Amino acid sequence: MRGKFITFEGIDGAGKSSHVNWLADTLRQRGLTVQVTREPGGTPLGEKLRELLLNEPMHLETETLLMFAARREHIARVIEPALARGEWVVCDRFSDATWAYQGGGRGLDKTKFLTLEHWVLDHLQPDLTLLFDLPLAVARERIALANRSLDRFEQERADFHERVRQAYLDRAQHFAQRMRVINASRSLPEIQKTLEEIIKTI
Repeated sequence: MRGKFITFEGIDGAGKSSHVNWLADTLRQRGLTVQVTREPGGTPLGEKLRELLLNEPMHLETETLLMFAARREHIARVIEPALARGEWVVCDRFSDATWAYQGGGRGLDKTKFLTLEHWVLDHLQPDLTLLFDLPLAVARERIALANRSLDRFEQERADFHERVRQAYLDRAQHFAQRMRVINASRSLPEIQKTLEEIIKTI
């Protein structure tokens, strides 16, 4: 039996990464084999591209092409083989992030995104996407409290992140069957309870 593919999405500071390993452990307690991975990254080549994408200034289309290049490698080397073995894959960001950041945030032409997505993903889409949403002011406060070096996306102005958030919410409305919006301003136990209820449905 083919495995399930679950992705985590959200603006920077939404706290989604705090729940990735927790969800994987919860699934393992059900006797499932789970792969945890991330984008950009997930493969040796993808991790090298991640360093460039997060730190080097570049043209929008270069940025988008590198995102999809890393994704193609990730799908071919990690995601598809794991799903074919019957494993579950839990991924921190996937194609929805490109729609939100390069499309919503930077203004990439939607037709170019859809062309690349169709080519690179073929018919692969997550079985479930958990979109962690919260007001931008709260997200920015969390990032500041983390007291760490920021990548070039995290350093973008507030209006960029507002566009990213809106693009995510618009996409969630369009793909309501697979995308579930999580109120990320709540406590960890409250969010985990919600995730447990959602996971029971897939």
